[in-house]
Amino acid sequence: MKKVCNALIEEYLAWLRKQITVSELDNACEITTPFLDRHNDYLQIYVIQDGDQYILSDDGYILADLKMSGVDLNTEKRQRVLKTMLRGFGVDNIDGCLRIKATRKNLAQRKHALLQAMLAVNDLFLVAQSRVASFFVEDVEQFLRLHKIRFIPNVSFVGRSGYAHHFDFAIPSSEEAPDRFIKAINSPTRDSILSYIFAWTDTRDARISEAQAVAFLNDESKRVSQDSLDALKSYDIFPALWSQREESVKLLAA
Repeated sequence: MKKVCNALIEEYLAWLRKQITVSELDNACEITTPFLDRHNDYLQIYVIQDGDQYILSDDGYILADLKMSGVDLNTEKRQRVLKTMLRGFGVDNIDGCLRIKATRKNLAQRKHALLQAMLAVNDLFLVAQSRVASFFVEDVEQFLRLHKIRFIPNVSFVGRSGYAHHFDFAIPSSEEAPDRFIKAINSPTRDSILSYIFAWTDTRDARISEAQAVAFLNDESKRVSQDSLDALKSYDIFPALWSQREESVKLLAA
């Protein structure tokens, strides 16, 4: 199984290298990534050199796009959620721009962290029409609390590749079950599923102790394809459909 995981990581990294393009602007580099936003446009990152450091940002795209789509980000609750999420990636919100500083040594890791933050924030605020006032991550948290399941929110681990990966919740091990890492995926697209598979296999390969991965999938906002479910299962990730969330209680409460 380890050979399969290693091959997956290498194939994923090779795909990233092949798909990423860089354009030189007047005072910055524009990096176009293969990851898509909800409009099926490629996400772009801008890099500006500042002395011996680099400033990486989304140039305000993510938050501006959400605002133009009618998402009010100025409520106290949503600002708190946004700050908590960005803090988990080490990213700042500077006047509406998602931004992170880097050195030449950690430039790749910080670029990866910014990209993860962009995808996460874009996903976080894509709420289901039937639950406009709520966020999916909060719904999952309330579900865990309802069933008295102990958890640690917003954890990150460094994988075999050297990249840090963010998980929404971690449930400590018990006598009956190993550590469990949970990702709440509000918009279960091909990219978000692939990203989590990579994050999990990369993290698992770097760990000594056993662990279990869980993906909460909001099938009330977007239909989850059988291919996505099969892909998660093939890499030992338990797919917990939100419409059938009670079926995951036994696994999480153990």
